[in-house]
Amino acid sequence: MAQKKNHEVDSWLARPDRTARIVLVYGPDRGLVTERARKFAVATGIALDDPFAVVRLDAAEIDSDPGRLFDEVKTFSMFSSQRLIWIRNAGAQKAFADAIKDLAKDPPADALVLIEGGDLKKGAGVRGVVETAFSGMALPCYSDDPRAVDTLIDEVLQRYNLRIALPARTRLKALLGGDRLASRGEIEKLALYCHGKSEILEDDVALLIGDVSATSADDALNAALKGDVPGFQQALQRFKSAGGNRTTLLLSALRQLQIVQTLRAEMQTSNRPAGAVIGSARPPLYFDRKTAVERALTRFSLAQASAALQRVQAAVLESRRYPDLSDSIIERCLLGLTLHRS
Repeated sequence: MAQKKNHEVDSWLARPDRTARIVLVYGPDRGLVTERARKFAVATGIALDDPFAVVRLDAAEIDSDPGRLFDEVKTFSMFSSQRLIWIRNAGAQKAFADAIKDLAKDPPADALVLIEGGDLKKGAGVRGVVETAFSGMALPCYSDDPRAVDTLIDEVLQRYNLRIALPARTRLKALLGGDRLASRGEIEKLALYCHGKSEILEDDVALLIGDVSATSADDALNAALKGDVPGFQQALQRFKSAGGNRTTLLLSALRQLQIVQTLRAEMQTSNRPAGAVIGSARPPLYFDRKTAVERALTRFSLAQASAALQRVQAAVLESRRYPDLSDSIIERCLLGLTLHRS
């Protein structure tokens, strides 16, 4: 059986078996699916920014036109000895699973097929096909257990030269684990806030990761991304009235601008519209945040998104350096984001 257990996946990704030509990364933790799929893609050595060497497809496209998969697999690249066919959103699509089954009978020698899927049923559909294929490898992604969360915390904080006190670690672990990318983002947010310190304390975790005025904070951030000045001012006032800490709002803006920057770069490289790249975003965007990010993608070019991200990063550090002025620094930065015009 061509499959690994959840705790074996990272070891396999460190040294992938080159006989695996069709790799399925699946599971309920979509953030971990995205992270592990990218690790495999990087391990192939293929230039991921080369549109001739990497083809990104949605499983629904192949389900409606199975011949598309074989056309892409057979296409020869003049600039790379290997091509990567990267397929997202695999689910219960029957025609898609049948196409992968046919491909597995005669796997390509000069192309790799990487598939990202959700929580697929054991033995059924594309999961059953890949698990039983000689040229396949199925890699499950389930929510991080406490040991994996510990490893993730240490990995991120080591990059920032930060230690974390035991009570702070215990509290942080209790709030993480449901989604790998979301967990990583929360830890990085905490590390940025604690820049200049030697150790993270429990109060830092309570301040940054806690649920403070969540609704009004989301409303303010969504308004800022959309450029809705009155909406931003009203939501910010509600947030302040509820006792919300403005630093949490600024760090949330930092995270969302990172997403905007990533999606804007994908729009540029894939020549796809905002709605298409948002539809394939991992972790997915929902409801008002999805609308806000789509609007931000029309307001900011890639260069402008990068510049806005730098301004927010600078405001985070400036607010730490001048705590007495932090509220004014943060509000000025967020208002500038809201007022931006392309």
